Amino acid sequence: MAKPKESDTHNGSQSKKATASGWIGSALEYYDFFIYATAAALIFPQIFFPKGDPKTAIVASLATYGVGYVARPIGAFFLGHWGDTHGRKNVLIICMFLMGFSTVAVGLLPTYEQVGLWAPALLVLLRLVQGFAVAGEISGASSMILEHAPFGRRGFFSSFTLQGVQAGQIMAAAVFLPLAHFMPTEQFNSWGWRIPFLLSVVVIIAGYIIRREVDETPAFTEESKDGVVPKAPMVQAVQENWRDMLRVMCCSLMNVIPVVTTIFGAAYAVQPGYGIGFEKDVYLWIPVLGNIVAVMVIPFVGNLADKIGRRPPIIIGSLLAGLLSFGYLYAISIHSVPLAITMSLLMWGVVYQGYNAVFPSFYPEMFPTKTRVSGMAISQNLGTLVTAMLPALFVSVAPPGAEGIPVMVGSITLAVTVVAAIAAWTARETYRVKMSDLGNANAVPVSKAEYEKARAKAMAK
Repeated sequence: MAKPKESDTHNGSQSKKATASGWIGSALEYYDFFIYATAAALIFPQIFFPKGDPKTAIVASLATYGVGYVARPIGAFFLGHWGDTHGRKNVLIICMFLMGFSTVAVGLLPTYEQVGLWAPALLVLLRLVQGFAVAGEISGASSMILEHAPFGRRGFFSSFTLQGVQAGQIMAAAVFLPLAHFMPTEQFNSWGWRIPFLLSVVVIIAGYIIRREVDETPAFTEESKDGVVPKAPMVQAVQENWRDMLRVMCCSLMNVIPVVTTIFGAAYAVQPGYGIGFEKDVYLWIPVLGNIVAVMVIPFVGNLADKIGRRPPIIIGSLLAGLLSFGYLYAISIHSVPLAITMSLLMWGVVYQGYNAVFPSFYPEMFPTKTRVSGMAISQNLGTLVTAMLPALFVSVAPPGAEGIPVMVGSITLAVTVVAAIAAWTARETYRVKMSDLGNANAVPVSKAEYEKARAKAMAK
């Protein structure tokens, strides 16, 4: 069967439908993931671990956050395989169910005072399920949107995957904010924190309704008809695209920025052991405001990446975000809410989006259709696994009472972002490569004039 022409692999209605599905699904699923992250920093040290040593409780709680990333490579293997052999739509529905049910279960867990060590043990188990589920979300949603998007607008449409993720974080904080502000502390620590987790029942229902309606992508459908679906996509991805997988792993270390903003930053600001003294509800506003700006910035950066390429925004965004982390942590250290908000808006809301808005198109464009979900999922989740250990590392090298915490943690953050920038610099540019040639290291991009003509045609629809 002849391969379809580039212009025949999509239509405007399906592009928008797939984008909406990816946005809403990512928002709902990452709502689940982020409410755990917020609770791990703000609540879990007091209710799921022995009392007495604040440092040990904080490290243990943040380590359970990291445990979710340990399960990601395993989930990436299975869910990536499923996405490349059974379709993007199917794997996204599976991810939604796994994430939803495990999150509801966290809201039903007994505390350490009630069942002792069973409490943290069950918490770790459910976090493993969450990590397994989320491993296939970004790669599956990004691949689905990319494969439905018109040539010349892949960066713009794919960026909505991460806009959904940021919206999910806003939703998570929006649920926690009124609870933390209006409920008495004793009631909030006793049962109020459970409400956001139990609301995930809505995620299960809404997510299934939304994702069952989207069509499978034209690229995967054609591969299936031609009988070229691989039996072992992970093995094939490693054999044919191991260099790009290594690049994606290193670029994914940029997850250090959300770790600094929403995980370590929260513990540093509000945990009694550090003595900074931010109110929980006040601190929660800092990443919320940053994410509100990010939601507005992301489509513009995605569109920019369709004009100038994927690498420049990623490289510049990585380096500047690493530098701004010093200012953000310093603002927390001096208990300056206005400065902390300003630095969050710059680092997280604007600069970091140079990476965040572009990788949903850049990563899947590195791989061919037959191994796209596996290649992206495995390499990205191996990279984020490293950054998941950083909150516990930060607390270990900069424990409560330590001097120079902003400098120590900021230096590690900058070093990590430099590695990510170098990895992006070594990659080939993909924005002018046609869908049928993606993943081919020897593919020749179309001329700039031809590309601009195709982009103008796509924008006119």
